[in-house]
Amino acid sequence: MCYNVLCDKYATRQMYGYCPSWVLKWEYRRKSILEEIRHYSADIISLQEVETEQFYNYFLPELKRDGYDGIFSPKSRAKTMAESDRRYVDGCAIFYRTAKFSLVYDHLIEFNQLALANAEGSDDMLNRVMTKDNIGLAALLETKEAAWSNGIRPDPSQIHQPLLVCTAHIHWDPQYCDVKLVQTMMLMNELKQLTQDAVGHSFRPGHNKADPSHTQLLLCGDFNSLLDSGVIEFLNSSRISANHPDFKELGYKACLQKGIANFSDKTNEFTHPFRLSTAYTTDVMPYSNYTYDFKGLIDYIFYSKNTMVPLGLLGPVDAEWFRENKVLGCPHRDIPSGSKYFLFLFLFLFFWFCFLFYYYYLLLSV
Repeated sequence: MCYNVLCDKYATRQMYGYCPSWVLKWEYRRKSILEEIRHYSADIISLQEVETEQFYNYFLPELKRDGYDGIFSPKSRAKTMAESDRRYVDGCAIFYRTAKFSLVYDHLIEFNQLALANAEGSDDMLNRVMTKDNIGLAALLETKEAAWSNGIRPDPSQIHQPLLVCTAHIHWDPQYCDVKLVQTMMLMNELKQLTQDAVGHSFRPGHNKADPSHTQLLLCGDFNSLLDSGVIEFLNSSRISANHPDFKELGYKACLQKGIANFSDKTNEFTHPFRLSTAYTTDVMPYSNYTYDFKGLIDYIFYSKNTMVPLGLLGPVDAEWFRENKVLGCPHRDIPSGSKYFLFLFLFLFFWFCFLFYYYYLLLSV
């Protein structure tokens, strides 16, 4: 489940003037959000715009009662604030069902710190990217026996499989498409590095454990980017031209080439090593953001297409329901998440099938 819950400080009458004040109040919305989460009962839950105080005092204790544990990090600005102000900073959270997964380690991805470390003299990297405090949060999970209870059970030695889960909240402003793209490239580079740390958590014979293309990755987030953007092109195709218009002809090439993304002089392209597909396109989900002045798909769930396959997807809210109820936009009395409605995905992890294929291949070879 991927869900931007719209943190309290952004749910204002100035932003959502069509929505009654009582609907915008966090005391009302948080109950509805938790009801949504509990209703769908996902094994892995990815949340954005969760306030620090709400994570520790509301979501974590409530979801622990339902058999989850979770990790959280606020946006980078929290480090510069007093404790009294830090509790209102929003960030990203990942929850997982403890009966099915155990947490191996977690990792915070701070885009402003990566921009500073890789600026290489680029004023654009320092003045445009470093000033945005968006983050990503990753968790390396390991499956337990109960994770296989709804499918064909693998060989006992294959039960404990690694799954790298990541959630991210990319910068929102359409005028900063370059920043969105650079942040996404940083994100993928960090995930590539994390796969190196996952060595020892994959048990398939013959598997190149250090190869990110063979890592089971579930990437969820509010990417604030449409399907025709450079961000989604880069994620879907694993490459993007260094001359892509979303870079705005700004001075990123040298620093990206040196420390953030693989670059080919032959094709003049940046690449990442993962093979991803998006579970959602506009054919399935016309919009994940439904406000008065903007409606579009900007939230996504990506998965490793060589090791995972979607079995089912949650569709959009019925367009007829919006018309019949004369809904101008969200938040709404029945839809508590302000601008981003949630996505839902069932995934069948078939790494065990790869093991069986390899096993029979050996038999045939003999």
